[in-house]
Amino acid sequence: MESFWFFVLAGIASFAGALFHGYLGGNIYMKNINESNMNSLTRSLSLISWHIFTTFLLVGGATFFLIALNSNNETLKLAAYPIIVINLMGALLFIALGLGNHPQLLRLPGAYLMAAIAILGLLGI
Repeated sequence: MESFWFFVLAGIASFAGALFHGYLGGNIYMKNINESNMNSLTRSLSLISWHIFTTFLLVGGATFFLIALNSNNETLKLAAYPIIVINLMGALLFIALGLGNHPQLLRLPGAYLMAAIAILGLLGI
């Protein structure tokens, strides 16, 4: 039964991240992008990249909830692995770049959110 709760918590974290990232963060981000002097193609590519991550969080959250609702199905738990791996890799990328030439990344919640989702998913398995 505890795997159920770990998957539910991973789903909640992912959905909360999507809400924050897509709506609140999206508004701040779009204001900064629209006020920048980037060309329109760069602005468009930046916008789609931003919302692809939001979509990724939504799909991950839905996957974790699906697994939680069927937490006795060991085969279905395999679907968690790609979501766990991509969150872990994303967290490591934030950290690696943050420790390199982009220290501002360590002040953003991305690494911590992605690490938490990966850890909760792993605990569910």
